[in-house]
Amino acid sequence: MSDPRVEKLAELLVDYSVKVQPGDKVMVRGSVASLPLVKETYRKVVAAGGHPLVIWQEPEFAEIMLKNGSDDQLQHIPEPTKLIMETYDCMIGLSGSDNTRTLNGVDPARQQMARLAGREITETFMRRSASGEFRWVGTMFPTNAQAQEADMSLSEFEDFVYGACFVDKADPVAEWRKVSAMQQKLVDWLVGKKDVKVKGPNVDMTLSIAGRTFINSDAQKNMPSGEIFTGPVEESVNGWVRFTYPAIYSGREVEGIELRFEDGKVVDATAKKNEAFLISVLDTDPGSRYLGEWAIGTNNGISRFTKSILFDEKIGGTIHMAVGGGYPETGSKNKSSVHWDMICDMRDGGKIWVDDDLFYDSGEFTVL
Repeated sequence: MSDPRVEKLAELLVDYSVKVQPGDKVMVRGSVASLPLVKETYRKVVAAGGHPLVIWQEPEFAEIMLKNGSDDQLQHIPEPTKLIMETYDCMIGLSGSDNTRTLNGVDPARQQMARLAGREITETFMRRSASGEFRWVGTMFPTNAQAQEADMSLSEFEDFVYGACFVDKADPVAEWRKVSAMQQKLVDWLVGKKDVKVKGPNVDMTLSIAGRTFINSDAQKNMPSGEIFTGPVEESVNGWVRFTYPAIYSGREVEGIELRFEDGKVVDATAKKNEAFLISVLDTDPGSRYLGEWAIGTNNGISRFTKSILFDEKIGGTIHMAVGGGYPETGSKNKSSVHWDMICDMRDGGKIWVDDDLFYDSGEFTVL
């Protein structure tokens, strides 16, 4: 018997997140592991009058290319990929994996080469998304592999995922609108502010948000969501941060990351596990040592670490920041083929001041 929550999630993605309209060209990106959600999403796109195209994104294909392809093959971007990113109206990404460690044995230098080759695609995606030409959302279909990563049984993880997306509620859209209204109050308060100071057991940094815009992330791009984010002024970040959770990127887990910034740039980076990989990513291109995103998680319903950034960056009581490319809609000018989110817990005394007003204390907003 199929899980009715899968159909409900597909409906939420199509009708609420990307709002598929008749005639829209819609890429549905999935894998064999996420097939049940791919099928239901395809069905909902058809019902909405859209033109769906399914693209399979299997990690095993990436492993084959990264291990066996020539440099020319590794850097080749297929013309259909460019065409889709330049001309399609919507993208719905449905991740799901039978093995979260498929790429662990790949040479980091090869991954760096592939990232650089995809920079033009990344920039097109960022530009069209910021202008509203390209509507997108990403979510996860719960699998045994990801349940194991989160230290849960599959049924527990399914309950967690569907609960975080509100598809266990009678009216998921109404629930997301409540989140949106709360976050909008924060975003409105931040309009016109300039200076941010962050201090706590794991962070001591300053940055400027002058002329930048905070975005109310209310599940119209990530499902689930629950965060406000911006792109800090690129050369303004100074200080240090110790990320309290492992950071996962390109299938590799890096633990105990500490970064030190001077005039926006990461000038010192260490990690307790996979430090060489961390350095290789930071050295990908000129923008990969600058912050493209600085954000605060607001979703108190996501209370445990799952090793999936889709959920973990939204944990209420945390901040996260991404080295690499920023979202143009925030005013960010940082360009990079990298976008790597890293999370710092603030619930143990972390504070945020904005223009010398206390904005946030130990995981709670003080201005609501």
